[in-house]
Amino acid sequence: MAEVACVQSFLRVASPEAWFEAVPEHIPELLIDHANCEKKAASTALSLMYRYVDQVPLLHQLSRLAREELRHFEQVLDLMQAQGVRYIQLSPARYAQGLHALVTKQEPRRLIDHLICGAVVEARSCERFMGLTRVLPEDIGGLYASLQKSEARHFENYLTAAHRLNETTQAYEDLPHRIGEFLKADADLITRTDTEFRFHSGPLG
Repeated sequence: MAEVACVQSFLRVASPEAWFEAVPEHIPELLIDHANCEKKAASTALSLMYRYVDQVPLLHQLSRLAREELRHFEQVLDLMQAQGVRYIQLSPARYAQGLHALVTKQEPRRLIDHLICGAVVEARSCERFMGLTRVLPEDIGGLYASLQKSEARHFENYLTAAHRLNETTQAYEDLPHRIGEFLKADADLITRTDTEFRFHSGPLG
């Protein structure tokens, strides 16, 4: 899949194999936190739609993305029910908070940062989807195989939007460098050991 290969070349490091090795023992947490991630992704898209009403092409893109993320949430929820996994509250991983801490408050850089952040999150999710198909039972892993292409498309859409906005605003003189700062944070966050297993956590330590 060309889109998935693009994701792999974009990220600076691969997810630690130790994280994948822990998956079979943490399937309930994986599914619950994945459901939470899909809800959060839809919520983020809707939040950007409310804030940036003048960005009409982006509004169309975000609207489609929000609908697709909610559909993914429904698919995970259905899988949880089929697996007998009770939907309970989990503490959030530090991953998303760590990336969003880099978002500046000054416009138009703020919107570009949000788009970069979205691209990095979607790329990392896609990479984990690919690895999960290796370590999960077929009745669970099939969902992750089916979601890879859409996740890769979300990554490309966010990244393309960031480049287009920067071309019109010239907010960043060196956009690749700015993207690199988010990728560096991503690499640190997913390789650093964690005490709780989450969809975007590092290996348990």
